[in-house]
Amino acid sequence: MANELRYGAQIHLQNGYNGWQGGYLDTNSHSSASGGKYQVATADTPTRGKGTGTWEVLSATGKAAGQPVVSGDVIYLRNLYGGDGGYLDTNGHATNEQKNAGAKYDVSTSQTRDRAQGTGRWRIFARTSSPADQNVRIGDVVHLWNLYGDNGGFLETNNTSALTDAKYDLCTNAYYNRSSDVADWKIHQAQG
Repeated sequence: MANELRYGAQIHLQNGYNGWQGGYLDTNSHSSASGGKYQVATADTPTRGKGTGTWEVLSATGKAAGQPVVSGDVIYLRNLYGGDGGYLDTNGHATNEQKNAGAKYDVSTSQTRDRAQGTGRWRIFARTSSPADQNVRIGDVVHLWNLYGDNGGFLETNNTSALTDAKYDLCTNAYYNRSSDVADWKIHQAQG
């Protein structure tokens, strides 16, 4: 079928907060976390810097490049800043303010796919797709659930980011949609 998300694809992820005004998943500045590479926030555009908002979808279970991504699959997201911006990863705890809203872990990128067991693994769940054949497609809205400790939480925007040219900070949360679609992510095909 047309428009299926396939392993090896390069995508942008747009956050659903406030009517899709949550920004695009983006690497921004070096991470000071142990084993971290870059901090992660959202930005107003998917192209704040060359590759900062572009993510390659890789299988965490050995599916080959070109195979379709199925809702419920476990994936890695590799950032393409500088050719290798690291793998989306839970690393450290969310801030106390974020924890007051159910948050669990801070999010950054790491040099390796699994900095610690499950930290770089994300289970992707599509809200729905057309046709409803279990495949995930470009344009679908998804949730990303981290597998650290078998329960790393859902990727979400939470509070304004202090990073330069960034919009919202990211963390994981125990709740899949604690407020205003903060854990909804729309898949867009990366251009060129």
